[in-house]
Amino acid sequence: MPADRTELSPETVRRLEAAQGSFASAITARIDQAHPWYGDLPADERSWVGLVAQAGFGDFLRWLSEPDPDVLAGTAVFGAAPRELMRSVTLQQTVELVRTAITAVEEGLDAVVGDGEPHEQVLAREALLRYSREVAFAAAAVYARAAEARGAWDARLEALVVDAVLRGDGEDTIASRAAALGWTAVAPTTVVIGQAAGQESAGAVARIRSLAREDGGEALVGVQGDRLVVVLSGTPDAHASAERLALTEFGPGPVVVGPTVASLPVAARSARAAQAGVVAARAWPEAPRPVLADDLLPERALSGDATARRALVDRAYAPLVEAGGALLETLTAYLAHGGSLEACARSLYVHANTVRYRLRRVAEVSGWTPSAPRERFVLQTALALGRLSQTTAPVRSTRLEEPYKSGG
Repeated sequence: MPADRTELSPETVRRLEAAQGSFASAITARIDQAHPWYGDLPADERSWVGLVAQAGFGDFLRWLSEPDPDVLAGTAVFGAAPRELMRSVTLQQTVELVRTAITAVEEGLDAVVGDGEPHEQVLAREALLRYSREVAFAAAAVYARAAEARGAWDARLEALVVDAVLRGDGEDTIASRAAALGWTAVAPTTVVIGQAAGQESAGAVARIRSLAREDGGEALVGVQGDRLVVVLSGTPDAHASAERLALTEFGPGPVVVGPTVASLPVAARSARAAQAGVVAARAWPEAPRPVLADDLLPERALSGDATARRALVDRAYAPLVEAGGALLETLTAYLAHGGSLEACARSLYVHANTVRYRLRRVAEVSGWTPSAPRERFVLQTALALGRLSQTTAPVRSTRLEEPYKSGG
């Protein structure tokens, strides 16, 4: 022990031990007076706080004989209370309790040590100061461990929510798990899927969350092998956020943005589209990055995505049929002649300007422009799928029926 530190005399220590009950009562009374929130705690939790105060002073007495931070009984101080108490008493409130307890002990220390022994009073105050510092560090360590455990639990729960969205679990299941995570489930939600960058996952998750907050939303993140799944919620422009993520957090390969849905519980629809888009994106090497799942409807339909087939029929083929007139006929001829206005006009025996007008109407009705190569491919796929979806009349049997024979 350093030469400039002198231990308290045995007589002073005995006096402090004899006054242990008085100090514990003074600490409890001071806490009740100084902190209104203490009175709002349930009776059992107030009792636990009192036990912590008593254990703290008892550990102070033991610490006087061995003032070593490595042998600090601070663990015992907080071990006197159940873990559930940390949910009711925050770290800030714990610091306030420690400060109040130390103040109460300081006020009664001189009287117990004795006014006629100023040197002992100084030593006692110095010992209390060092002990209070170690208790403060011990409290921070307890709450840090609790925060780490809570963080690990949140990470596991977040992975379960992301997995539930990908699997398409029921809305109630997703909503209940999101509520346990403290997630707002009513904001517009978009699922973005691509290849993971292979970086350290914890750092990537933190960066993705930070970026989502910068864009005005929140993010749930799941790393599943080499796949990175990001569920954006409340982001005003999900595609813009996905563009930033594609540059920094996703690995090589396609990054697909699912359609935005009303809330997290129905985000499985966005996830299904994004997953189908990742599979189908190989058929469009020139696709932008990121690419909307709806921009991959033809490739998704060709890869067997029934949702994409229905979408193309409902959005392109059916409106053209309902529009009537010569729109469908003109589009068919235009596609058959490789996008040549003149050849299409000759085949229909109309002027080229008539073809132009009808093609403009096709774009207005369907939302895709026939003159754009990519959108022409979308329309051609939609027409083929639409015709395949039409029910055909039953084939009449060619078997000769037996002639009717009248009885008799």
